[in-house]
Amino acid sequence: MKGFRLIFSGLIISVILSCWLSPGGEMADLVLLNGTVWTVNPSQPWAEAVAVKGGRILEVGSSRTIKKLAGTRTEVVDLKGDLVLPGFIDSHTHFLDGGFSLLSIRLRDARSREDFISRIRDKAKKMEKGEWILNGNWDHQSFDPPELPNRDWIDAVTPDNPVFVNRLDGHMALANSLALRIAGVTKNTPSPAGGEILKDSETGEPTGILKDAALDLVAENIPEPSLKAKLRAAEVALRHAAECGVTSVHDMASAENLEVYQEFLRNKKLTARLYVYIPITEVEVYSRLRLKTPFGNDFLKIGGLKGFVDGSLGSSTALFFEPYADDPDMTGLFHSQMYPQGIMERRIMEADRAGLQVAIHAIGDKANHALLDIMEKIIARNGERDRRWRIEHAQHLLPGDIERIARLGIIASVQPYHAVDDGRWAESKIGRERCRTTYAFQSLLERGTVLACGSDWTVAPLDPLSGIYAAVTRRTLDGKNPEGWFPEQKISLEEAVKGYTLNGAFAEFSEAYKGSIEAGKLADLAVLTRNIFAVPPEEILNTKVKMTIFNGEIVYRE
Repeated sequence: MKGFRLIFSGLIISVILSCWLSPGGEMADLVLLNGTVWTVNPSQPWAEAVAVKGGRILEVGSSRTIKKLAGTRTEVVDLKGDLVLPGFIDSHTHFLDGGFSLLSIRLRDARSREDFISRIRDKAKKMEKGEWILNGNWDHQSFDPPELPNRDWIDAVTPDNPVFVNRLDGHMALANSLALRIAGVTKNTPSPAGGEILKDSETGEPTGILKDAALDLVAENIPEPSLKAKLRAAEVALRHAAECGVTSVHDMASAENLEVYQEFLRNKKLTARLYVYIPITEVEVYSRLRLKTPFGNDFLKIGGLKGFVDGSLGSSTALFFEPYADDPDMTGLFHSQMYPQGIMERRIMEADRAGLQVAIHAIGDKANHALLDIMEKIIARNGERDRRWRIEHAQHLLPGDIERIARLGIIASVQPYHAVDDGRWAESKIGRERCRTTYAFQSLLERGTVLACGSDWTVAPLDPLSGIYAAVTRRTLDGKNPEGWFPEQKISLEEAVKGYTLNGAFAEFSEAYKGSIEAGKLADLAVLTRNIFAVPPEEILNTKVKMTIFNGEIVYRE
């Protein structure tokens, strides 16, 4: 009788398992068949199909195998050969600002003074008296001829609206006379530490251009957007991310952004995972709360602390050892967060003792060198541990500092699109020799540095495919470098995709459960319209995202 019971129990279990595993057992919620799957998993680089259940990847393999996991309620997608990649991870965005930019005036593609003025004129006509005209993301290097805008350009067309429109890098902005008047900025206003108020060489009057710390003089007078407006911006940004196949973003944010994201989390409306960095000036708060980072859940986490050492190349505020080629009296500026002297070292030291990750912006070679000095000193003092500290941009490096980044185990959080954008004019600002170790992606990889790739949206497009294209071709946007701008720094397609997937996950301590297509990992996937591994690199830009899957659900279809 005992043997019979065992046999009978075994039969029942077998029947249950066979029903669960059979086509009618509804094992998978979603299966993708007949595709070309690049997994970013070296143990199984290629596959044909993926099964998903409960927001996780159930199995990866052949279509024949995966088809068996489709039940009567399983959604089945025939990919017809389309390429599947892990959902893209953008390791550097200004995400909520990106949403606002999509709702605001567009100046990025303005190509002349006249075009710039007419766009602002048209925007002002649609706005209420006293309403601010903001964002813009203009690039004076794209003007013909290149020239910095001036408040005189726009005063006549904006008599009733304060204007504060930023350059695309966020380190420089143009204010009209009304905005300057509201802020109390005059010819007698001194430039603050870490910033600059540009003034007319003859009259001494402000031109309207403010750089870095000087931006705050006007910004502090701009009314804070309502929660409703922020929610709308986040909604637009999330939709745009889904269209780009982006399922995770690292947001270089303010603490206030968390209120917005928590609202989406509460209402189960997030369609991308958010890893949020808070300004390093808030380190005392997190240290006092004994908060270790990352902190949160699979959808929303506080990632760590973001700081600044200097400005940007386009604004001539990136800090170099040698002067700018186009301005021999200028070597750049330390950011205001570097004042008073020694404050950045104390803040990073406090962050490290509290177990917090840091991500620090450094562009110029002197800025990167100074930051590495600080990091090396703190590592030596506090001892080795898995910090995963990041240098955001790591843009212009001394050859010796390329070696040092690898030796210290620092993650280089880089934005490949900047190379093909800035490459149009960078040599005119710092000369060809310094550009040899600018965006030195291959040199960093050769020494074993992890490259976490991102966009810096809104400085560059959020679309990761444009960044992947830039990383593997280095073809500048003006078409003048068909073989690549400093082609020795091109990286392979595999490394570029890894930079936007698994390396991004590593940079946020999440590589165990996302960033590659493996059983048990989060079901975040991007389906492309063509196999970018099978076309010439220059054709990557002709590829689009066909479908985005987030947490096992299709959130975008072309």
